[in-house]
Amino acid sequence: CDDVEFSAEDAARTEPGFLAEVLSAVIAAGARTVNVPDTVGYAVPGEFADLIRYLRENVQDVDRATVSVHCHDDLGMAVANSLAAVEAGARQIECTVNGIGERAGNCSLEEVVMAVRTRADRLGVSTSIDSTRLYPTSRLVAAVTGVHVPRNKAVVGDNAFAHEAGIHQHGMLRHQSTYEIMRPEDVGMGGSRLVLGKHSGRHAFRDRVQALGLHLDEAELDRAFIAFKQLADRKKEVFDADIEALVLRSDAAEAGPWRLASMQIRSGKGIAPSAEVELVHADGTSRRESAEGDGPVAAAFHAIELATGIEARLRNFDIRNVTVGGDAQGEAVVSVEHDGRTYHGKGFDTDIVEASALAFLQAVNRICDLRRRQGDSPNRPSLAAAGPG
Repeated sequence: CDDVEFSAEDAARTEPGFLAEVLSAVIAAGARTVNVPDTVGYAVPGEFADLIRYLRENVQDVDRATVSVHCHDDLGMAVANSLAAVEAGARQIECTVNGIGERAGNCSLEEVVMAVRTRADRLGVSTSIDSTRLYPTSRLVAAVTGVHVPRNKAVVGDNAFAHEAGIHQHGMLRHQSTYEIMRPEDVGMGGSRLVLGKHSGRHAFRDRVQALGLHLDEAELDRAFIAFKQLADRKKEVFDADIEALVLRSDAAEAGPWRLASMQIRSGKGIAPSAEVELVHADGTSRRESAEGDGPVAAAFHAIELATGIEARLRNFDIRNVTVGGDAQGEAVVSVEHDGRTYHGKGFDTDIVEASALAFLQAVNRICDLRRRQGDSPNRPSLAAAGPG
């Protein structure tokens, strides 16, 4: 291979002289990129910049390789350290969408890209990244991983371009550049997010799906449009985030042998919460089970376990609103454990209990799929199978 990258683990805390010696050796051996990680997020910007300058001055034949940095965010300085390294001579930044990563995360791609673009006068470098894809990509990664973007997240958070203080609003109306150093359009966030309603047709829906960067074939578009019409009957206002959510939900509905056909919840003061679910199997048969739980969500989970014959231990459960308003969709994300493995599921609905049940069922379907691939037969419950009480 003619393009080899060498990464020096925990370089930020390594003795600089030894680090320079190691990097000199790997460049001599043919490495074309030498990566300097701040593995535990310990460095501060001035210190990290000094290290990069030292390496630029003391590594033999350093110009034969690209100096790269890989910063973690344990002290909240991954982006600052990365930009300081660029000023000191680094020419590659390893980063992730939304700063996602282990522990506190990694350097945020969208923040670096927009910092380099906005402060080109100071940094003197550029990237070839299309910044208008940052926001759609951020939303996609958040939807797929279930790791939500905080509203106040720089560049791609929902509040990134919101101005609440009166003096700020007045200034924005008079001169937008006064309080906005970049425009929403620059990161792909431009335009109204209130797009469609119950009278919107398939053509308008297709156009909006494409504008959001979602690529569906005709069958997928048909499923998503049916889900959209059902949602529009329940929601007065349909937002871009709703469309993204229902597209993901339509995809999830096709995964695995089980589909939720109906669910009834009984809950209230002085009443033991219970749920009755009907699941339809891919072979056309159905199964109906009832269960009680500490709450309606737990009851629904237990009923799904009974219906599928699969016991899944809940490890994590999170729910949030996808959009705003009393009729907003809820997004539920679950992690379950089964036979020593962890499975994830995600569900969307204006009813948060149903969203939770859909998320749990998606995780169970993934258990079924893995068993099927391994030659087991989990797709139908055994008569002896018993879920938790």
